[in-house]
Amino acid sequence: MPSSSEVLAGGVALMIGAGSGIGRAALAAYLEAGARVLAVDVSPDKCAEISGLGPEVAVQVADATRYPEVHAAAVEAQRRFGRIDTAVSFVGIFDSYTPLEQIPDDHVEAAFDEIFAANVKSALFTARAAAPHLMQTGGSVLLPISSSRFYAGRGGALYVTSKFALSGMVVQLAHELAPDIRVNGVAPGGTVRTDLRGPASLGQAGLRLDDRPGRREQLEARTPLRIALTPEDHAPLYVFLASDGARSMTGEILRSDGGLGAR
Repeated sequence: MPSSSEVLAGGVALMIGAGSGIGRAALAAYLEAGARVLAVDVSPDKCAEISGLGPEVAVQVADATRYPEVHAAAVEAQRRFGRIDTAVSFVGIFDSYTPLEQIPDDHVEAAFDEIFAANVKSALFTARAAAPHLMQTGGSVLLPISSSRFYAGRGGALYVTSKFALSGMVVQLAHELAPDIRVNGVAPGGTVRTDLRGPASLGQAGLRLDDRPGRREQLEARTPLRIALTPEDHAPLYVFLASDGARSMTGEILRSDGGLGAR
């Protein structure tokens, strides 16, 4: 029996959006759990940082909203490590709580396309590209949900709607891919030390959610547990859902939000 620190020993993960924040913390947790990883990010600088983590990590620069690039990453993971056991997406952008009525008429279509490409299309592309490989290993897909899926007001209309779409994706893909592939999601609450940014179509590309004044204090006050969650708080859930300990789970979403439902 492997120790608790080796629950993913021998496994291979394709991690899309692993360059920072929750993705970066989960990458470290997967390595500690004994997995080998192909880490993908759109940022060459973030990929360069990851590349120094050791021989158990391969790195590829790719845009997750472009299917040929995601497909190429899955092929590379299979070529490099001989298998894929888990495909995880961490890709997303945030709309800075922008109400629908405040989006200018000439920006609505572009904002919708940009947010849904980043938040929904990238996740669907990850699942599609990895599925043929996961069929061979009886693996799993993990998708990036959010506390915004469960509590109104935790984002603007476009962001919240995209997270509802992702929760539907979890259920539908769990149905379609069973019994060979498990599909689950993690729904983090507000988290400090991430690089979550806004859509360029709303002029928010340089706006980091983590830079909002007083954010840590706001998060501590909001959650019943009075904690400002960090990427490392969420990372163990991604390890658990990829492990044999979750072999009975598919179509599920684990909430990691400091107890928001108990307010």
